[in-house]
Amino acid sequence: MIGKLTGTLLEKNPPEVLLDCHGVGYEVNVPMSTFYNLPAVGERVSLLTQFIVREDAQVLYGFATAPERQAFRELIKISGVGPRTALSVLSGMGVADLAQAISLQEAGRLVKVPGIGKKTAERLLLELKGKLGADMGAVPGHPGSDAQADIQQALLALGYNEKEAAAALKALPSDVGVSDGIKLALKALAK
Repeated sequence: MIGKLTGTLLEKNPPEVLLDCHGVGYEVNVPMSTFYNLPAVGERVSLLTQFIVREDAQVLYGFATAPERQAFRELIKISGVGPRTALSVLSGMGVADLAQAISLQEAGRLVKVPGIGKKTAERLLLELKGKLGADMGAVPGHPGSDAQADIQQALLALGYNEKEAAAALKALPSDVGVSDGIKLALKALAK
């Protein structure tokens, strides 16, 4: 219904901001990643939004970037994950970090987010695999992230656990190819 708001920032009370759009004040909940990048009160700001209607409330959620909003939309599709939990996830980690955690299936990184337990983290990894990780898994500074994901899958298929595979991946150069990466990772794990 409401996809974008542009106006003057009137108030900043985390996680809520008040945005004046031509005389109408919109209360918008934003993740902390968006909140920290907001201009000063009185400045103009533009936010992409997601309008959520529940039995007891109608709430607007705002995002500085399209990937943030897309990640939010994917998160709220998951059974048991509501808008508040999705906002908490995006506040606790950036979209790139979330996509990387999903691509590498690292539940430990999600559990660090307040309100996310082990079962919820595992459900997020399962439900978002191939959705968020594939679309947004190209982490800046990691051009070989697709190759790294393939290398990790190969190591897991060979019987290594996630911790061992992650440790081997960290030792690899970021621009390594899949076949060379698997060979180097196996050599590192054999030590």
